[in-house]
Amino acid sequence: MVEQTFCDAENYTCACSDTLRFSAEEMEKVSHTSPCSAEQPFLPKPPAQMKDQTISSARQRRRNNKASQESLTDHTGTGSSTDSLQDDSTGRPVFSSTASLQNEQNAVDGLLRDSPRDVTFSRGQEDPDPCSLAGQHMKSTKVCLSPLQPCPSPAVEPCTASTSLRTANEIDGDCEDYEAVARGGLERLHRNYCDCQLSETMVSDNTSLNSMKSSFSVLNPIRPKDARNRSFLEGSVLGHGALLGAGELDRYFPERRVGVYIVTWNMQGEKELPSNLDDLLFPMDTEAAQDLYIIGVQEGCADRREWDIRLQEALGPYYVMLYAAVHGVLYLSVFIRRDLIWFCSEVEHATVTTRIISQIKTKGAVGVSFTFFGTSFLFITSHFTSGDSKVYERILDYNKIIEALTLPKVIPDTNPYRSITSDVTTRFDEVFWFGDFNFRLSKDRAAVEGIMKENLGSDMSPLLQHDQLSKEMRDGSIFKGFQEAPIHFLPTYKFDIGFDVYDTTSKQRTPSYTDRILYRSRQRDDIKAVKYACCSSIKTSDHRPVIGIFQVKLQPGRDNIPLGAGQFDRDLFLEGIRRRITREQKWKEAMKNQKSSSVCSIS
Repeated sequence: MVEQTFCDAENYTCACSDTLRFSAEEMEKVSHTSPCSAEQPFLPKPPAQMKDQTISSARQRRRNNKASQESLTDHTGTGSSTDSLQDDSTGRPVFSSTASLQNEQNAVDGLLRDSPRDVTFSRGQEDPDPCSLAGQHMKSTKVCLSPLQPCPSPAVEPCTASTSLRTANEIDGDCEDYEAVARGGLERLHRNYCDCQLSETMVSDNTSLNSMKSSFSVLNPIRPKDARNRSFLEGSVLGHGALLGAGELDRYFPERRVGVYIVTWNMQGEKELPSNLDDLLFPMDTEAAQDLYIIGVQEGCADRREWDIRLQEALGPYYVMLYAAVHGVLYLSVFIRRDLIWFCSEVEHATVTTRIISQIKTKGAVGVSFTFFGTSFLFITSHFTSGDSKVYERILDYNKIIEALTLPKVIPDTNPYRSITSDVTTRFDEVFWFGDFNFRLSKDRAAVEGIMKENLGSDMSPLLQHDQLSKEMRDGSIFKGFQEAPIHFLPTYKFDIGFDVYDTTSKQRTPSYTDRILYRSRQRDDIKAVKYACCSSIKTSDHRPVIGIFQVKLQPGRDNIPLGAGQFDRDLFLEGIRRRITREQKWKEAMKNQKSSSVCSIS
């Protein structure tokens, strides 16, 4: 009987895809059990630490199976094939109903969670007499499997190939990380990942990148203590919170260099202005726009206000006019990026007439000066005496200007120990002098044209060997301490208006480099020339405009200067932007009409 019981138990457990194993000692104990226990074989004792759980689970199991005990005595075979577990005539255990099996499973889950990986049979504990258990069915067995390990979520793959992520900063719906977000649980991971990818893939535009984050602001918080006590008129170069100090300078200019764009152009007094100034102010071969735009004009148009409006229209809303000075037909306009106006001092200007009759203001100079952070600037545009052989007169014009130009007036000198009262150019850190200097090439026209026909390319040294200005600068008779960037363009004077042909009139003037941009600085190498060229696309005058792009080193300053307080020409700004919008609307309307129009031909 014992062997039969074990055989039946083994067959049952095989159906559950496992095999019962007993030690030799347990088998010998079974063979020496009493007749009373022959029908209920001795089973391995559960571990001591699991005794309480075994008792409680057995009681729960008996209560759950109480309702199905009646079917255990049904030997007529009327029960269904899914009836409760019962013994047939052969003594074999039969599968119980689905509900009973589920209850059995739930009852022993707590036991199996921490039990060792072996087969454990539990005995009923309500009846202490083992003989009374002879008629009971053998309790169901359960094989303890290793607990399931949680499956890790798949790694989120980078989606740097997404066009929308690179260009529009939008989430690509086809990305794996976006799908994970849709399933939930990865919103924060995706947000952090996108920020990381944007900082890696986008260009070095720190301001553009930071503006995409809603939690970032370029405006620093103002503490109530600072608002009560801080005075910008009492600052220090190294002091914390100084408006013009080192900290603020490094925030806006980490390399401490500001971009300066210089334009000089003799307009020949023409009323007709160029239809578009983009080529003059924003050449396509430059990488970026500059911070300061200084435009000097000689023989300017009759309507100076119209000229300034046209400049504002071309520069657009990023720039505002800081100052404009005029001396007869000499115009000098200063534009600055509108977010930099707070770091400028008040602007001062002065003029000088070099004509014998001071009422005639066609020749002379106009100068504008201001301090930006701790660096003082002086910009001079001038028109010297004309004539091929009047070199001496031009030198006299230069000497008169540097002595008579009374700047600065109120703004303190940043380094008075290096200033000379007889030379205005020594009183500022950075000086730019540009205009129509009227120095010519000391060769006749035939010789100059012969040199230009030799296909010079970018090497203009054969022409510059005959340049009057270069010779006088080498001799030290004019523009002492000034430099000029290398010239790689053809002479800018004198053209037939509207054509790329030099003077074809009866005078047959010799082509010359009359329009120049020179610079000097107190500290060596403070000014770095980036570009020096002429704008050949503007042909409304007999002179070609000359442009220069420079990087100028800045120094931190003290907050003890008269600040400009952000002042600019507001009316000019509004009018220029209004015209710009009107021009763009007309262009869009013209393009729309062009696309909608059609031409039909009948043959």
